[in-house]
Order: sequence, then structure tokens, then C-alpha cells
Amino acid sequence: MKNNLIAEIFVVAALVALLLVLLNPFGWWMPTATAMMLTAALVVMFVAFTAFVWRERPQDEREHLHRSFAGRLGFLAGTGVLVAGIVVQEFAHNLDPWLPVALGAMIIAKIIGFIYSRSRC
Repeated sequence: MKNNLIAEIFVVAALVALLLVLLNPFGWWMPTATAMMLTAALVVMFVAFTAFVWRERPQDEREHLHRSFAGRLGFLAGTGVLVAGIVVQEFAHNLDPWLPVALGAMIIAKIIGFIYSRSRC
């Protein structure tokens, strides 16, 4: 369990670091090849993170509650950031279509997951 937690923290930290580097916050110029390598690394780290999340199996009610709370918090943080991005970009009259698409995908997946889990019980 502890090794799994350390591995998850490492994968999440690497994923966040890659996202920050891809944002280019310090104005570093990135050659195209470097950007493509970092994008490939981002995809690999995301797949690893997805494997950790998908493989999680709660052992008791307490772990199930913790997993549910973490999922709910992650969903609300993601949707909140997307809504803030939509509002800011809409005020600038330059809305990136990926923001509403991502928000819609999150909401639709949440509803489908809810319906699926209700039908299994």
C-alpha cells in the first residue's frame, strides 16, 4: 500500500512538472523536437496515472469513502478551472473551443458513470 502511494505521488509529480514545462512559464524557447518529446512524455505519464486510478480497489468502506471524496474533489476542481477559463476567455472574446468540449466531456462522463453504477447495483 505504501509503495503504491509513493509511486502514485511520483507519477502525479512528474505529470504536473511536465504540464508546467509545456506551459513554458519562464518564457524559455523550446525547439519543436523538445516540445514533441515532452508531449510524448506527458502522454506516457498520463497513461501511468490512469492505470493507478483504474486499478484502485478499496478494501473497506473507509477507503471507498476516501476514494469517492478524492474523485469528487478532483471533478469539482477540474470543472471549476474549466468554467473559470471559459469565463475569462469569453470576456476576452477569444474562447478556445477545447474548454467547453472538455467541460462537456467531464459532465457527460460523470453522468454516464453514475447511471452505469446505479444499474449494476
